[in-house]
Amino acid sequence: MPTPLRLVIFDVDGTLVDSQGDILGAMRHAFEGLGLDVPSRDAVLGIVGLSLPVAMARLAPDVGPALQSQLVEGYKSAYVDMRAKVGAAQSSPLYPGARGSLEQLHSTPEVLLGVATGKSKRGLDSLIKAHDLGSFFVTRQVADFHPSKPHPSMILQAMADTGVDPENTVMIGDTSFDMEMARSAGVHGIGVSWGYHPVSALTGAAEVLTDFTGLPPALSRLWGE
Repeated sequence: MPTPLRLVIFDVDGTLVDSQGDILGAMRHAFEGLGLDVPSRDAVLGIVGLSLPVAMARLAPDVGPALQSQLVEGYKSAYVDMRAKVGAAQSSPLYPGARGSLEQLHSTPEVLLGVATGKSKRGLDSLIKAHDLGSFFVTRQVADFHPSKPHPSMILQAMADTGVDPENTVMIGDTSFDMEMARSAGVHGIGVSWGYHPVSALTGAAEVLTDFTGLPPALSRLWGE
């Protein structure tokens, strides 16, 4: 019996790349620009993965929609400026072992790779180009076209794009939003410990990885190989 197609979907920030420097800096710029108190580091990293409007509503619930929209635009502008100064590859470096794992999985004929991220299409495209990752991902789901995580829309669309069923689909991520999204979509979730949410928040994960070398064997265990 032939091996079925498998789909491995990756979150980006905190999973494939470490972008916290730009995220924290852009958030500080956005809040200071409007004369607002800057949220704590933990608060900011706690919303990574959400779409920006949802994230700002959580970080600044008392300022109202108009100011929240200004925060979103201020963040976007600052993030683009910061990334342009040094380049996306330097400002958001790949985590150790990320490229090797992508290459190994990509070389497996029955495995397809995708991305599901709270980034905009422009932001994701820039990052993928900077790291020369364009050949790896057959489906890319971004915040422009979906409700914010943990809504399952991104995963459902990725499965529709590839024709892979839920039991053969895995979401890899560092946040509770990724694990909740996986659960809502009826797919497996694997957490990573090196990202922005504590391991204790990754409830429902089949496993939590401590480094990328653990991913291929974790997938084999998940699929009973």
